Amino acid sequence: MRRLLPLASFLLFLTLVLVAWMDSHQPNPIELIPTLTGKPEYCITCHMDLPEISPSHPVQTFGCVICHGGERLALDADLAHSTMRGGANPSDLTVVEESCGGSNCHSGSEVDDRHHIQRVMTSIQSTYAGAIGNIRYTFGAQTDLNAHLGINAVTDEETKTGIKSLSAFDPTKEGNPFVQQFGENCLTCHINAQPREGDVYARQTGCAACHSTDKHTLSTAIPYTQCNTCHNRGNYDLRTMTFIERTDQPTDRLHDYYQPISQFTKCEYTLDCVDCHTRNEAMGNGDLHNNKKEIQYIQCKTCHGTLDELPLTKTLTDPEDIAFKLDFLNPIMDLKLGDTIVVTETGEPIWNARLLPDGTYEVVGKATRERFTFRPTKGSACTQNPDEQESHYCHECHAVEK
Repeated sequence: MRRLLPLASFLLFLTLVLVAWMDSHQPNPIELIPTLTGKPEYCITCHMDLPEISPSHPVQTFGCVICHGGERLALDADLAHSTMRGGANPSDLTVVEESCGGSNCHSGSEVDDRHHIQRVMTSIQSTYAGAIGNIRYTFGAQTDLNAHLGINAVTDEETKTGIKSLSAFDPTKEGNPFVQQFGENCLTCHINAQPREGDVYARQTGCAACHSTDKHTLSTAIPYTQCNTCHNRGNYDLRTMTFIERTDQPTDRLHDYYQPISQFTKCEYTLDCVDCHTRNEAMGNGDLHNNKKEIQYIQCKTCHGTLDELPLTKTLTDPEDIAFKLDFLNPIMDLKLGDTIVVTETGEPIWNARLLPDGTYEVVGKATRERFTFRPTKGSACTQNPDEQESHYCHECHAVEK
């Protein structure tokens, strides 16, 4: 027994030394008590250098755990991160309801404009219903072009389109080999999917697929390059159901914005995608749709009007107008009560375009912050046919030659 005492003492000494060493190498905890939770968390002990994620998510109010999950009192990185939702991306659609939901956040009522998750889940960018329906119809797997299947099963009992649900598309259950190949090769662009390999495709999933251009920032100032990670890197060969990458190497904005086969006007490449396409077009309006065409309605006339009518506008008289919230999230306009902004045919604000006192209009780039002025079509020398108001008719005269 006496022989064991020195060994036991030595082991105890080693243990004390190890504990002391570990204590000396533990970071001093920095406590944050977010006002929304009232519970202490130590995340900023290691992540103090991360930028504020957005103006509407101040860290003193939200903290980290309410969105990301994780072990709030852990100082060991592995333990702290072990229960995080979505890895580093809590907006991934598999966890977004738990991370970002709630009636006061992003799954509240439509009236309060807090139904963002519902809009995203039912959007064409999430369901990919148009592409799936078209391919299945082409190869005889369904008898119409209506949406029956989506990337994931989704329901919408309050839909205004008549589509109350989509079943999940399972390529392995398809009888046609071309539809199976479509499932294997052509499903990397919907926002639930991991992107293709390569820097030009680099993006996150879920809400961050559009709203995050780096690891820890959410923004509504989305440049066209972010849209390009899905929309402008090549085309699918419908004969082989494979993706054909772009072979040209664009060196300027003009050639990078659109593919060589495209026809477009100067404003369409000078501005960014989000300057024209509205929230409802990009994120969906909360209803299930058959295809992209059903949700997209912005035309040249939305901002330019026609020979007979000026663009639709609205004068801001309510300080709670959604336009002020959007301007707060991306403060490029400094909108004030009394300003007159352009609106769509559904009343959705194009809050970055407003009427000036001299009768001209101003639009400010949401991503570039560049300012442009333009005149309405009414009173101009334009020779458009009043019955031909879709944008492709404007392209006949105004398309840019590359």
